[in-house]
Amino acid sequence: MSIRVTQGCTDETIAQLIEALKAYQAKHSKAQIDLYRQNSVSVRIRIIDPDLVGRSRAERNKYVWNYFNSLPEEMQSDVNSLILLTPEETKMSFANFEFEHPVSSNL
Repeated sequence: MSIRVTQGCTDETIAQLIEALKAYQAKHSKAQIDLYRQNSVSVRIRIIDPDLVGRSRAERNKYVWNYFNSLPEEMQSDVNSLILLTPEETKMSFANFEFEHPVSSNL
């Protein structure tokens, strides 16, 4: 699958996040990765990956954040939402619903 910017434009932070996520995608070919900039200080990322089955939320989070370690701290701090789901969890996830139907930001 591919990495998609689902809303707005791609800026330097989005481009660098995509580069970091390409390494994740290379190891998880079935993963669906989407991201977008919500506002000037906020990037949202969603990864739907069958390989996450059996991992706790904390394990998932720690595992994926390792891919961002090489990025500058300013870019990492823009990631305010990292949604990590299995395909089965998407139907029941409020975070997934909000990612699909984001509330506008005034920033």
